[in-house]
Amino acid sequence: MNELLLFGSIVVIYGGVLLAYRLFGKAGLFAFTVIATILANIEVLILIDGFGMEQTLGNIMFASTYLVTDILSENHSKKDAAKAVYIGTFTAVAMLVITQYWFLYTPSANDWAMPSVKTLFAQTPRLMLASFLGYIISQRLDVWLYHKWWAITSKKSGSSRAYLWIRNNGSTLISQMINTVIFNVIAFAGLYDTNTLITIVLSTYVIYVFTSLLDTPIVYLARALKEKNKIPD
Repeated sequence: MNELLLFGSIVVIYGGVLLAYRLFGKAGLFAFTVIATILANIEVLILIDGFGMEQTLGNIMFASTYLVTDILSENHSKKDAAKAVYIGTFTAVAMLVITQYWFLYTPSANDWAMPSVKTLFAQTPRLMLASFLGYIISQRLDVWLYHKWWAITSKKSGSSRAYLWIRNNGSTLISQMINTVIFNVIAFAGLYDTNTLITIVLSTYVIYVFTSLLDTPIVYLARALKEKNKIPD
């Protein structure tokens, strides 16, 4: 069942990125970055078994932020892609501050939610630090690599349209490897034993490889929609 749900989440999440772009243009992608940042940082608290590996949720949701920056790089500009990274970073910091502020309140005698909220967000500062460092470093690297690969493929082919799949996967696979190591080591070292941590790192990256390959058709579709003037300004 978990495997089917993971496949379904790819369809829903990547389809959501494309739908947001089709309906709202760049603004839709910026909005999706906010949604993905918040939900990925909550989902990552859940540990599941899937495809014979122990893994955290949130991987596909987080992978969608790379899809967003690749679409912005391809169809708009390096500046727009960097803006999405800064929006995601701001969202993560805001989430950290606001969720920790909740704990300053004294709950009513009739309250039932605070214990569950505290349990859910007890690890938030550490996770947010891990997410912040992994996100800002890997996403900035992803944007830089995308345009570096673009310069190489354009020079080789004589066309700026050619080899989209190389710049898409060449940037994402490298940057996600960096993010996987940074996030999981900071977030889970000491919480899980070494073997479990290594398993999480490897399984997370395997998923990122898989999701990166699957997001390439979405980038092609997004470019086709932009060229047909189907994307609002």
